Amino acid sequence: MSTDDVLNEITAGEYNAENIQVLKGLEPVRQRPGMYIGSTGKNGLHHLVYEIVDNSIDEVIQGYCDKIRVVVKEDGTVEVEDNGRGIPVDVHPETGVSALEVVMSTLHAGGKFSKETYKVSGGLHGVGASVVNALSEWMEVEVHRYGKIYRQQYSRGIKTTEVEVVGKTEKRGTVVRFRPDPMIFTTTEFDADTLLSRLRDLAFLNPNVTIEFIDERNDVQKTLHYAGGIKEFVSYLNKGSKTLHDVLLIEGTYQDTEVHIAVQYTDDEDEEIVSFVNNIKTVDGGTHVTGFKTAFTRVVNDLGKKKNLIKGDPFRGEDLREGMTAVINVLMMGIPQFEGQTKSKLGNEEVQEAVAKVIKDSLTDCFEVNESALKVIIQKAQQAREAREAAKHAREAVRRKNALGASTLPGKLADCITKNIEEAELFIVEGDSAGGSAKQARDRNYQAILPLRGKILNVEKSNELKLLKNEQIRDIITAIGSGTGDNFDLSKLRYGKIVIMTDADVDGAHIRTLLLALFYRYMRHLLEEQRIYIAMPPLYKITVSGEKPVYLYSDEELKEKLASIDGKRYDIQRYKGLGEMNPDQLWETTMNPESRKIMRVQIEDAEEADNLFQILMGKDPEERRGYIMRHAKQLSLLDLDV
Repeated sequence: MSTDDVLNEITAGEYNAENIQVLKGLEPVRQRPGMYIGSTGKNGLHHLVYEIVDNSIDEVIQGYCDKIRVVVKEDGTVEVEDNGRGIPVDVHPETGVSALEVVMSTLHAGGKFSKETYKVSGGLHGVGASVVNALSEWMEVEVHRYGKIYRQQYSRGIKTTEVEVVGKTEKRGTVVRFRPDPMIFTTTEFDADTLLSRLRDLAFLNPNVTIEFIDERNDVQKTLHYAGGIKEFVSYLNKGSKTLHDVLLIEGTYQDTEVHIAVQYTDDEDEEIVSFVNNIKTVDGGTHVTGFKTAFTRVVNDLGKKKNLIKGDPFRGEDLREGMTAVINVLMMGIPQFEGQTKSKLGNEEVQEAVAKVIKDSLTDCFEVNESALKVIIQKAQQAREAREAAKHAREAVRRKNALGASTLPGKLADCITKNIEEAELFIVEGDSAGGSAKQARDRNYQAILPLRGKILNVEKSNELKLLKNEQIRDIITAIGSGTGDNFDLSKLRYGKIVIMTDADVDGAHIRTLLLALFYRYMRHLLEEQRIYIAMPPLYKITVSGEKPVYLYSDEELKEKLASIDGKRYDIQRYKGLGEMNPDQLWETTMNPESRKIMRVQIEDAEEADNLFQILMGKDPEERRGYIMRHAKQLSLLDLDV
């Protein structure tokens, strides 16, 4: 590279090889990919794209980029292009090789470790590009800088070419192309909806960027640009609901932490708080959300009392958040610290103080100008308080029954004998007929049966009071024993395994999804502790002349079995429901620990779980219909949950 190249640099701001700091090598990534991207399944696969896009977003935050283009090719290759400054290509002073090669081939190498280069950054904080490179079958990077196009190619993290000048350009920025390595990932099929969800969030959070998404496999093209930023984000989330006032915008900076919050109330009963730190979604909240909730409650109560709008005791936070939709985006210097099983909860204590300070100052000023919004919020909170007190009485009624002992357990429950929690299993069974068979089939020493009649309430569309007034859900809560929500107590759990057992059809899948939604929203610890299971009853019983009957669990298994039968007589029985099996068959196929098939439910990705429940069970029928139409070819009877 000549001196003229450097002098003719077309970008603003110094971003050169000196900014790239090397911490250690890349070798461990392919050996233990889960340590770096969470999993080698679907979620880890999509994380590869997020890491490259997040590098581009970091350029957006610094003010050097306003366009990002993401393309999924027909062969599964992904291309991410931006018009940022471009990765430095000059010689790195410590390693003696191009800074591009250092960034792409060395773990913990990147400009994000230099506060002069990136004041705020997301992603894996500098390791993202090299990790993606290590886990790709091949990768190609083009850098547009100094009027030239620089290119380097890699295979499974190892360079196959040097950094070469391959042409001239008037553009600037970086283009990354890669194909995930099938030797690493259990699937290499990208899902357009999953990618679009993440890209849409980023476009809302960064109103100065335009993100273009193209899926060449399905002829999908979307352009995402939201000049209204997080205010527009809140309006998007409230689509289909009756809003009660204009979106409130709360912004400010405290001790190098930028706080951006948008709030609007609807006439719905649920709350929705979507939070981010440095553009990373924090599904489980954290210190920034805690700071928001505490300060928001204090400001509304103080102003309400001051203006004589609140009669009686101050409102609780839960009262003030009913019907609230809020987007919280915090931009902090340094590296965010995450907690929790899914690594989606912010732990930095200093951020809580920053959010609380900004809320106190900015929200107070906002309500002084817009007192009508304050009045609407207080009126909504009063209604919520009345409903909460009614729900409290309902919970106490359930709790009193639990305290009295087994005699007050649901009458439908056929309990087990053992008092060993880890041994005990509760089967929640669809239908009285199947429940009757299950009661006869079970081992009553350690297996309990709770039959359900029909479908339970959709918790995505119901508040806690409605839930507790519903007999079916009340029976489930009472039988399990651990309570719900803030009153959940794992030590009071009565069964080590809770098994959902429904028919292998559309209705059964819907009931299963309703139950999973109940556990996810109100007893999430059961999922985090991996206490929830799904029984896998067979679809077919095939009896071949002269052979022992065989149970088959899918149409694919049936095809394989039929193909293996040569000239023999056989009989096929298709099970339309659990009730069609006699107790011996139900025990053998679905309940006997020695022979049954059973699936443990895990939360691999909290963000995706949350999004899916909102899409499939939420209030927007258009979004649900669109999702089903886009995924119709992928859905089998066992997957069709809506």
